[in-house]
Amino acid sequence: MNHREFGRIGHVSEIGFGAWAIGADWGNVADADAVAALNAALDAGVDFIDTADVYGDGRSERLIARVLRERGGRQGVFVATKAGRRANPHVAQAYNRENLTAYVERSLRNLETEALDLVQLHCPPIEVYYRPEVFGVLDDLKKAGKIRHYGVSVEKVEEAIKATEYPDVETVQIIFNIFRQRPAELFFRLARERHVGVIVRVPLASGLLSGRMSRDTAFGADDHRQYNRHGEAFDVGETFSGVPFETGLDAVDDIRALVPDGMSMAQFALKWILMEEAVGTVIPGAKNAEQAKANAAASALPALPEETLKRLHKLYDARIRAHVHHRW
Repeated sequence: MNHREFGRIGHVSEIGFGAWAIGADWGNVADADAVAALNAALDAGVDFIDTADVYGDGRSERLIARVLRERGGRQGVFVATKAGRRANPHVAQAYNRENLTAYVERSLRNLETEALDLVQLHCPPIEVYYRPEVFGVLDDLKKAGKIRHYGVSVEKVEEAIKATEYPDVETVQIIFNIFRQRPAELFFRLARERHVGVIVRVPLASGLLSGRMSRDTAFGADDHRQYNRHGEAFDVGETFSGVPFETGLDAVDDIRALVPDGMSMAQFALKWILMEEAVGTVIPGAKNAEQAKANAAASALPALPEETLKRLHKLYDARIRAHVHHRW
């Protein structure tokens, strides 16, 4: 497992573990499968786990705590969580001292720790990025020893850029994949200049870029790929990266021909992301041990040829850009 510079924080494994799927919203994942996936990732050298307090209403955080406890402690594992989406309604005014403090205290209990490694504001309304007092609350929680570092998880490039203007924002989590290429235009350069760690989420476009889906693929009622196709529950960009499902499938058919022998399409998609030096870690999800091992193995695979990168950019321009580029 290769490690990368993670802003001002240090170094982390370039493949992390995204723990949304083991919490909720991706169909049923049994506790045993979730635990096996986490253990497989850690055994493969993954030392960065990303979760949130709302994934399964804390289930994801509690499963992570259980696995780390059963393994004898954190042993260098860095756990990032998120706060803010518990607010109902989810409005800018809810990002206040009382709520953020309560969310942090709850995550401390769920993760069985005295201080959270990293707390990220969880895709807040855009107004929050223009409220310095919100970041002042995080500063105070840091001074109190409740959190070690803080950052943001964003929907839009504009939000990412604005967040990095706050001097103590150390990380930005953003969607970046073959179907969502805009962050590479400006944000990644600014992140490097400002020494901000970049976490890439939704790397496989909700599974589209795994190459295992077809027009006949069915999703359960509890899977966001069914109930959030058009943004009914949260930002539509979180589901299939905002790309219409059938459009994505057509593009995947073209991408398939570019995948080298000995590499799965999912690994190919992860490697494409890792070609960007600004990326600190990418956090694919895994619902079982096999998926976790395959994700981790992408780190050791060879770099993609420059010609392949050019062809993927042309494909994005031709098939995908019009659906997503102006929105996020």
